[in-house]
Amino acid sequence: MTGPTREATADLITLPGTPLADAVMDLIRPVETPSVFNHSIRSYLFARLVADRFGLAVGHDYQDDLLFAACAMHDLGVASDGPHNQRFEVEGADRAAEFLLDRGVTAADADQVWQAIALHTSPGIAERRGTLCVLVREGVGLDFGGALGSGHVDAVTDEQADAVHAAYPRLDMIRSLTDAIVAQAAKNPANAPRYAIPGEFLRERETFGRTRLEHACRSSRWGN
Repeated sequence: MTGPTREATADLITLPGTPLADAVMDLIRPVETPSVFNHSIRSYLFARLVADRFGLAVGHDYQDDLLFAACAMHDLGVASDGPHNQRFEVEGADRAAEFLLDRGVTAADADQVWQAIALHTSPGIAERRGTLCVLVREGVGLDFGGALGSGHVDAVTDEQADAVHAAYPRLDMIRSLTDAIVAQAAKNPANAPRYAIPGEFLRERETFGRTRLEHACRSSRWGN
């Protein structure tokens, strides 16, 4: 099977390159593990492919800078420099919104990003809160290879997946991200409410040694 052309590959993995996107990269790169950082960027690249599948147009149906910001910062709640005093999705959403407001993003746009990050682990809710929420949840879900129930895992061809993973390797992402979520959850009972992702991950790790998601991902499209 032949791979994509160099031009097609370059277009697939090209990041926005705007001042805001560059500032987001400067924020997350030093405080996230390489595995979580790569996951965040892949989530954006996969979200763009889902947008293409939906027939959504950049600048008309969604803003690329906001999609990048929301995907790239969606796990900021487990960053090493965080306060770690509330569930990671909300902590990350708060930090992301504050970061955007400080850089002149409108309150309405910052709130869109807040919702997309805060709700990215909330199936059945994120899908009803607008295009950005949908794309972020689908992009993140695609990076789990279908284990989160994404209905659009086939939006990425094998050639596209190979190009994305070559640029941003997985680096045992499932274990690395779960480790980070569990560590953040264990610091404070407020971080790990029952029936929320961080609370359930913490309890499953303590009880069984691994989470149901880790088990499911072993048979997902990407496998790790």
